Amino acid sequence: MARGFDTNLKSMKEPLIKVSLDRLPTFHEESAIFLANLLGLFFGNEAETRMLANEVGEIDSYGARLMPVMDLLYRGTKSNLLILEREPVACLGQYFTDQVDLSIPEVGVLPHDEYIAIGQCLEECSGKHDWQNEPGWKQEHLTLIDRLASTGLNRLDGYVTDRTLSALAQVTGMKTFSSIYGSQQGNNKWRLYTFLELNGLPTPRTEIAATAEGINKALQLFKSAGFQSAVVKAPLGASGIGMLKVNLQDSLELAAVEVPQHFFTEGPCLVQGWLWAGCGSIKRLYSPSAQLFLNDNEVVIYALTEQILSHHSIHEGNISPPPYLAGKPHWQEELLRQAAIVGKWLHKQGYRGTASADFILTEEEDSFTLYVCELNARVTGATYPAILASHFIPESVWILRNLRLNKPMSADKVMHCLQQSGCLFAADRETPGVFPISLNIGEGGLIYKGQFLFMADSQQQSETMLQKTREYLHC
Repeated sequence: MARGFDTNLKSMKEPLIKVSLDRLPTFHEESAIFLANLLGLFFGNEAETRMLANEVGEIDSYGARLMPVMDLLYRGTKSNLLILEREPVACLGQYFTDQVDLSIPEVGVLPHDEYIAIGQCLEECSGKHDWQNEPGWKQEHLTLIDRLASTGLNRLDGYVTDRTLSALAQVTGMKTFSSIYGSQQGNNKWRLYTFLELNGLPTPRTEIAATAEGINKALQLFKSAGFQSAVVKAPLGASGIGMLKVNLQDSLELAAVEVPQHFFTEGPCLVQGWLWAGCGSIKRLYSPSAQLFLNDNEVVIYALTEQILSHHSIHEGNISPPPYLAGKPHWQEELLRQAAIVGKWLHKQGYRGTASADFILTEEEDSFTLYVCELNARVTGATYPAILASHFIPESVWILRNLRLNKPMSADKVMHCLQQSGCLFAADRETPGVFPISLNIGEGGLIYKGQFLFMADSQQQSETMLQKTREYLHC
């Protein structure tokens, strides 16, 4: 019998807020199937999907980042199943099991275009009793659905809960942790901004624009107000996709602004003044992030990180704990307070699982201001390192960096270079080291990029290992 998502939003009690920065929370106490399709982040918005693929590169191998953390996130008694878009790197899986004593899930493969095809078939067959015999089905799709149903697992999860994931849950008799509504609302910047404004939390100067003409009017307002730049944010985005920074001092650039129509798919856009050091009384800016876990009864804040961002605010890595919070207890207190507020809101939407609350912190002469920037209601780029570092070396200062190789090489050679550097994290779990979370495969089956976690006793030690790794891998 189909069950789907079974949380009753009206009967929800307000969750208990827990701060657990010194130990990991108890994550999902059930085993699960996870469809690690990063291209599914935009709920069927294929234009933004293509932009993400072009921006990130090698994106079909990103889901393998779940391999080392899957059994830490889903702690049931049965084997977890991870469905990737392509086969993972074999030598990395061996490293997880043989050298650092991690258990890893069973793995299956489902490319993005096949995921889309299954979703279309399920939508066309919705409500039909004999749906398996409807035209349009490929035998391999039905075989995959049978495999999901035969695992004996009760939960199906993914980066987001979209229509395809929800339909798969129904035809296999499983449940999702979140509803489609909760997943969409939790990732919607416009919905979050509306909540922040109604509840009196600080927000950067913002204009709401539902059309391209409205955006251009808003940009002119920010130029008249003296802002050097402004940013246009679509309600849904990831890794800089759905975000457009505009130089207001460049009249030609300002006149040429064209906002794609797909920016408005999930509602109006936010147009915000771009804050910078030297803007008004601002001396410095920081980008802290709180890592959250939501179950039916609690919102747990289990890590604080600082985002490493490019000039255009593209995520390039994280560091934890944020070094500037030392000696600033009032900053951390406000960070935890606002994280708790937005965590409760996210819980009320019906979202369950890991999430990140991202902030902008501006330091003035004798004060500071903390702004909620966005919520990412999914397994994020900070989830993996926060869990792994706490699992291996709870007191470590860690850095997560995305590194692109100057010259692609085989996965075996990448692991050999890490071994030769003397920095590869060892099984004794006492020696600081670099932990390769995932390796991204490109043309010719070679590694073009990877995500590397540097765990040490100090930031300087982590940065030293980062530099050494760059030298050995020629990044």
